[in-house]
Amino acid sequence: MIIVTGATGALGSATVQALLTRLPASEVGVSVRDVDRAADLAARGVRVRAGDFADPSSLAHAFEGADRVLVVSGSTLGAEGVAMHAAAARAAVDAGAERVFYTAHQDTRADSPVAFAVDHAATEAALADLDTPWTSLRNGFYAHTVGWLIAGARETGELLLPEDGPVSWTARADLAQADALLLADGPVFDGPTPPLTARHAVTFDDVARILSDVTGTTVRRTVVDDDEWLAEQVAGGTPEPAAQLLLGMFRAARAGEFDEVDPLLGDLLGREPLPVRDAIEAALTRS
Repeated sequence: MIIVTGATGALGSATVQALLTRLPASEVGVSVRDVDRAADLAARGVRVRAGDFADPSSLAHAFEGADRVLVVSGSTLGAEGVAMHAAAARAAVDAGAERVFYTAHQDTRADSPVAFAVDHAATEAALADLDTPWTSLRNGFYAHTVGWLIAGARETGELLLPEDGPVSWTARADLAQADALLLADGPVFDGPTPPLTARHAVTFDDVARILSDVTGTTVRRTVVDDDEWLAEQVAGGTPEPAAQLLLGMFRAARAGEFDEVDPLLGDLLGREPLPVRDAIEAALTRS
């Protein structure tokens, strides 16, 4: 049985749906904090059990009978989040899982200026101490993030953001499909996978050009000082930790940390991964 944690979240839910196109529902289980939110999965025959990273004792029952467990990384940052992920991985091993999967990031490394990349590196180190096969899914940077960052640019004609660099923005839906394939029937990667990314890395200069093309309105890319942008975000209601996290993304991008692309995702999908243009068009449709 394959167990997916966080199956009522965006990535976890999409991964379960993709698994159900490959496996009978009886071979899929989910670990969720609120079983009522997974009632639709239970109705389809998926095994639904309560499990919470913050309460590792709950995971023994949630993971019972698992052959493979996907630990979907949560939103808690720092030592607390790493401890939760490590505890979930340990619980999977204790339940008898033959392999533990973990959703990391394309640029997972301990010296990254992006907090979550540092946390992923620490979690991978914990996985390496399990003495059980593990796979870290080096998922590309979610393309829907672009939608948040271009908000208002069509109306003002100006995309005001800090200096950046190329980013291989990747559709979460594509990552869910690939993650499900790797969970279900390989190929097998021991340790980190190659980066699971779209085919091309783009800058916000490129994004502004695409936005102009899609809307028929000229949008100019303007670089804003880091501190000025941060202050504007906080003044606009963004919590400072969230704004700092986003600023770290820009700093990492201009250092070339998100420009790597790899053919693996497209090879797994059997098609071209969705381009960032799709994310921009989707964001405009929602706005």
